[in-house]
Amino acid sequence: MAILSQSREDARRQKIGEAHPKTMRCSNRIVFSLAALGAIWLTACDHLTPHHMESLFRPNTELSEIVGFLAGLGTTFAAVPDLIAMLKRRSSIGMNPHMGAIMGAFQVLWIYYGLLIASRPVIIWNVIAVCINFITVGAYAYFVHKEKQAKAAAATLTD
Repeated sequence: MAILSQSREDARRQKIGEAHPKTMRCSNRIVFSLAALGAIWLTACDHLTPHHMESLFRPNTELSEIVGFLAGLGTTFAAVPDLIAMLKRRSSIGMNPHMGAIMGAFQVLWIYYGLLIASRPVIIWNVIAVCINFITVGAYAYFVHKEKQAKAAAATLTD
């Protein structure tokens, strides 16, 4: 009887596109392990820590920083139209959360790089971009959850 209910549960998960709990736990462990190893690696290397933090707070602005701020403006807000379209549609259709998650992860590295070279434009625009990507992935997860709930409700009504 337990095997039959297990197969029904697996069939229900497959029908609504839900991942198996063991698969989710395994992927969460992998992500956490990679993040922990990366943090250990970064903290173990003294020469990789930012040293010129006082130059980030200087009041003067150079031409290179102005160009950096203008370039960052365009590249940072390139993802905003997709986010706005998803919020207007109130649907996850046509969105790829992996792109936002990957870009967000690498933008964290850009923030770190900006700290290493003491570049305000690199730091500021990438902090904003990480927030935009976090909101995009969060909105995607929210809409996917709502869509799965709607599918499950429709499936229970037809049964």
